Amino acid sequence: MLVALSDTHGREDAHLTSRLEEVLRTADTIVHAGDFMTADVLDAFETYGPIEGVSGNNDTPVVCDRVSTDRIVEWEGLRIAVVHGHEHTDTALSMFARQSNADLVIVGHSHAPEFRPGIVPVLNPGSHADPRWNRPAYAELEWDDEESVARGRLLEPSGTVFERFVVEPRGV
Repeated sequence: MLVALSDTHGREDAHLTSRLEEVLRTADTIVHAGDFMTADVLDAFETYGPIEGVSGNNDTPVVCDRVSTDRIVEWEGLRIAVVHGHEHTDTALSMFARQSNADLVIVGHSHAPEFRPGIVPVLNPGSHADPRWNRPAYAELEWDDEESVARGRLLEPSGTVFERFVVEPRGV
């Protein structure tokens, strides 16, 4: 399972519920789309395994030195482009996705959880810890071998699913 999070905005810890901690323990891939805020928060996430993280506009220089501004994650045959998004208009994000030959883009910054289908779909997992007028959220993706697709869901930290989606490899 791939777990996607963003916009933790923590100073000392990752603000995880016990359920979300358990999900991170069982995930084979953890993606964080930026705004950890401090090295302590990045360290807290790293206790669950390697983090496929990017820096955001609120990350300290220490965090920015440890994670890049963008990255490509290969997971179950999907190519996933990850960026925080504060420097990307919709057009720039689309260009980044296509230049990365991505099947999916994971982006943060807005704190608004959503899945936008398209030539290259965009997933914003929202913020589990600082939702700012949105519902607190994160995303989970599981690979379906029979259909050769990723089945995803946006969830509240309590585990309540509020949106389901499918990501197909583009085959480009």
